[in-house]
Amino acid sequence: MEFLIGVILAIAVGLFATTTGLDRDKAFYPTVMIVIAFYYALFAVIGGSTQALLSELIVILVFVGLSVAGFKLSLWLVVAALAAQGCYDLVHDYLYVTPGVPPFWPHFCFAYDIVAAARANSIFFRQLFPRRLTNQFNHFHDRRNGGLRFIQLHIVAAVFRQQLLAIG
Repeated sequence: MEFLIGVILAIAVGLFATTTGLDRDKAFYPTVMIVIAFYYALFAVIGGSTQALLSELIVILVFVGLSVAGFKLSLWLVVAALAAQGCYDLVHDYLYVTPGVPPFWPHFCFAYDIVAAARANSIFFRQLFPRRLTNQFNHFHDRRNGGLRFIQLHIVAAVFRQQLLAIG
């Protein structure tokens, strides 16, 4: 049940962020990742364990570092951090004993993080390859001969490389 709730909640938050325009800002998903990373610190404080808090802070710093690096360098690092956080949730109980963690949390957070990572991935991909960019090459595609799709993909890749060179 916690998987289902995590998936539904991640989809709902993602749709809300899209309809309100919050996810258009490049800081949205790094901020979400940073907040998610601090939940285990909250659980350690709730459980009253200073040792658990210190152990969790090491992992939190890694995820915060990935989020900041993703914000500054490449948002794909944020996608990787969200997915890694989800995997971390599944193995957390084998690595650390953190009092205060609700029993449903690892599976709920795994589902939420993976869906959020997939959503962020699709948003970043759409920003990287806007529809108008790919649509301007659609006239090369002959419906009787799908081989020209190969040419279209190479043109999009060339435009992408050109944009990267212009940025760098």
